Amino acid sequence: MLIIRHDEVRGILRGDEAAVLEIVRETYRRHDAGETAVPHSTFLRFPGDPANRIIGLPAYLGGDRPVAGMKWVASFPANLAVGLPRASATIVLNSMRTGRPEAFLEGATISATRTAASAAVAANVLLGRESGVSLIGCGLINFETLRYVAALAPVPEVTLFDTSAERAKEFGERVAALLPDARVTIASGAGEAVAAHDLLSIATTAIEPHLDLKGVRPGAVVLHISLRDIVPETILAARNVVDDVDHAVRERTSLHLAELRTGDRAFVHATLGGLLRGTAAIPDGESPLIFSPFGLGALDIAVARHVEEQARRRGLGTHVEGFLPE
Repeated sequence: MLIIRHDEVRGILRGDEAAVLEIVRETYRRHDAGETAVPHSTFLRFPGDPANRIIGLPAYLGGDRPVAGMKWVASFPANLAVGLPRASATIVLNSMRTGRPEAFLEGATISATRTAASAAVAANVLLGRESGVSLIGCGLINFETLRYVAALAPVPEVTLFDTSAERAKEFGERVAALLPDARVTIASGAGEAVAAHDLLSIATTAIEPHLDLKGVRPGAVVLHISLRDIVPETILAARNVVDDVDHAVRERTSLHLAELRTGDRAFVHATLGGLLRGTAAIPDGESPLIFSPFGLGALDIAVARHVEEQARRRGLGTHVEGFLPE
């Protein structure tokens, strides 16, 4: 068993944005072509505790180098108040020859990376040009999303909003270090951020819809990463793209609430994999383009496989003998 720790995972992925973006694109293409298995994630919730949860995402990715595995990711929002990350995760990868687990990786870094890379790929497909970026929610996911968006196109301006002014200020300082040529503005409210640019990324800990996107620019691209921020009425009036329809329209996401209102899923117009392969198209119009990714386990497994291969090539990680019976 090879155990790959946080610092090793981060060291492999930092500066490797181009490779990760191509891994994400290829995984979406394979998913659209039916070369993945992504069962519904399992939500472990706790009686009397609506905020915290642990999610299991099993997945299989086919192709020339098939791989299977599972991500086990915890979301405990109160961690932020005591200086800990909201999310923590592990990923196990299994041999497709024997089924035996072969690698055990720190998964939160991989999870944040694949989430950010998938959002950046969506922004590139749906907008496809240089733009300022608004970020609602000043946490790890939006910072990584900005990093990956900037890896694909210049970002001249960044507008931030967070319910914590102190968190927004600290985030803005990190953005200035990441993108020294970009103008950074802290908005006084979510509405100001919504209206500021043609590209908006929403990554919060909200569990109920609270944004109607009033004032959004015509045809703006909205990366609805946290899935539960936008009110159903706005979803129904928008052009919607998802990673997988069956995954995204469940567990009381904004799309699920929209389905409950209408009784169907006709408001979902395309999947990202379909757009990448040319098997889907988006209607013309000036309504916002909203990308709502539930987060496919196949993306985690694909990026984790890349990290494992790089770790073995570089002699990183800790080998544990006798973990399994011989």
